[in-house]
Amino acid sequence: MSRRLRGWVLALGLGGLGALLVAACLDLPDFGGERHPYGDRAVRAALSRHTANVVSSVNFDLRAFDTLGEESILFGAVLGTVVLLRQTRDERQVEPAPARVSPSVRRYALIALPLTLVVGLYVVAHGQLSPGGGFQGGVVAATALHLLYIAVDYRALRRIRPVHLYAVVDAAGEAAFVVVGAAALLGGSAFLANTLLPYGEFNTLASGGTVPLLNAAIGMEVAAAVVVLLAGFLDQAVEIEDGPSAGRPSTGTRE
Repeated sequence: MSRRLRGWVLALGLGGLGALLVAACLDLPDFGGERHPYGDRAVRAALSRHTANVVSSVNFDLRAFDTLGEESILFGAVLGTVVLLRQTRDERQVEPAPARVSPSVRRYALIALPLTLVVGLYVVAHGQLSPGGGFQGGVVAATALHLLYIAVDYRALRRIRPVHLYAVVDAAGEAAFVVVGAAALLGGSAFLANTLLPYGEFNTLASGGTVPLLNAAIGMEVAAAVVVLLAGFLDQAVEIEDGPSAGRPSTGTRE
């Protein structure tokens, strides 16, 4: 196929796509009007499945397959970062020097660490009830661990952050989401259909059917993924230096 012909094929494809988008936009309800078909269906579905947070109902029930794709994008990004930033033969690992931290910074960071961790876990656990969920709570929980880097130094963070274990948790969170979807198939429903568990009492932690399970799986995966992701960049910035590695034993715990 010549370059000119490829250009015509591209132009026809873009033209057809543009025409479809224009036709779709022309049929949209007026802004601020009384007709909101998608919102009405989403609210009705959330109420019927006892999921108080409509956003979580959309993410983990109505379009849970799309959420699996978003989770997989993060998983793939972390995997690519780990491969790209792995220690090479022309690099050596050095022990980071102790950091000098202001007493006031240390005090407030150590106070904020447990509070931030509790908030992150709360956001994950209550994702089906209130704004938040696995994505947001996972990031908050991972951030809490890194407050130790600010409060003490990198060596303290490294002791509570065995990267290989967090990598396993990252993979387990991704797999758990798929397992819940596959369980629905075994029960005779569609993949990720919210039919596996009873919906429970509205506005309680046990409500929403499989929404809390999927939310928890996302929280695990996101929290562990952020820790592994930041570990790759922090190791490069703090521990890894250019130079021969022969005869120089590793002093860190980088996996």
